[in-house]
Amino acid sequence: MSSFRPGRLVGILVGTVVILGIGVYGPATLLGPLPAVTATTVTPPVGAAAPTPPVLPVNGASAIAVVAATTSDTSGTTSIGAGTGSTGAAEPIAVAGTAEALPMASVAKVVTALVVLDFKPIVAGETGPIVDLTAADFQSYLDYDQIGARSVAVFADEQWTELELLQALLLGSSNNHADTVARWAFGSVDAYVEAANTWLVENGLTGSAVVDATGLHDASAGTATDLARLAGLAATDPIVSAILASPASALANRRGVENTTSYLPEEGITGISRSYTDAAGVCFLFTATVSDGASSFTFSGAFIGEPTYDDLSADVTALMASARAGIGPLPVLAAGDTYATFESAWGDEAAAVVGVSRTRYAWQATTPEAATVTLKDFATSRTGANVGQVRLTVAGEELSAALKLDQPINDPGTGWRLLHPVMMITALLDSRS
Repeated sequence: MSSFRPGRLVGILVGTVVILGIGVYGPATLLGPLPAVTATTVTPPVGAAAPTPPVLPVNGASAIAVVAATTSDTSGTTSIGAGTGSTGAAEPIAVAGTAEALPMASVAKVVTALVVLDFKPIVAGETGPIVDLTAADFQSYLDYDQIGARSVAVFADEQWTELELLQALLLGSSNNHADTVARWAFGSVDAYVEAANTWLVENGLTGSAVVDATGLHDASAGTATDLARLAGLAATDPIVSAILASPASALANRRGVENTTSYLPEEGITGISRSYTDAAGVCFLFTATVSDGASSFTFSGAFIGEPTYDDLSADVTALMASARAGIGPLPVLAAGDTYATFESAWGDEAAAVVGVSRTRYAWQATTPEAATVTLKDFATSRTGANVGQVRLTVAGEELSAALKLDQPINDPGTGWRLLHPVMMITALLDSRS
């Protein structure tokens, strides 16, 4: 005969709970994962000087764009090429004046040179094919000479190399050479115009168009944004840049060619095209370089529709003064700067700091954009461990640096684990979710 014993049942239930509790509590607290640290992002104090934007003229339209920068930091020397976007041309860093397309005058000849070189490239160090000049080329020279437009003398049946044609075109701003090289490369000026406008679109210069090879027609027009980018493309083309670096006398065995591109070289300016028409005013395409000896910064620019050469001189001088004030080494990501803090549930504290400085020799034209911080999840880690990354964009270039832990976050030990079962079990459940 059996009898019901309530005390025994209670004991069994209590024992079961204790056994289950020990089976869960022990592993969860002693062997389970620790709660992840709590992270808080912070913004380091700004140590750089106030931005110095480019000074651009109020007349007409103007823009500048980065061509290249060479800088040194603790990780070594870095060269930055800016004309490497999807269209091959850099975005401007400053614009002024009207956004409308304006007559571009002889800037159109830079388009002619680049389009011809794209269709009939010249190997660096060579002169390209021989071109037999015709009666039409001689007549073109006579026509331009008669109306007082820039021209370089040619005669029928002469032979010029492609490089010589381009030298006369760019250095001498020769209108007859613009037509000659366009006809030679594409069969006619009309066929060239069609190819040139396709080339402009393919290179992202969609606000500009040409109707001739010379720029004498008012409808050959461009935006300052496009033409500053065009200057960058010209400056980074090996053949065009070599021609611009050569004196006019480089046109061997030909009549003298006056170099129309040179302008204010003492200001660090390399002219690409300088011209005037009644409709366009004074137009200037150029690059400029600011250097401290170890690092350098080169930018391209376009001034379109300047009233006079005196205005151009004053405006270029003012731009270069602002360049020398604004360009320099920027401590973009300084070693030791804190971008996040951490606190563990057991009271340990640490910070995520930049491990290695990232500096750039650049133009601080605007206040830098806010940094983007990416952090890793962790519970414990040693000093110097990589705990994330910081990214920001400076002058159109994305820079990044690893974030390192400045203090260790240590395991709190067995005692803390046993005394905080709720936290430990929650961390275990979170790790399995």
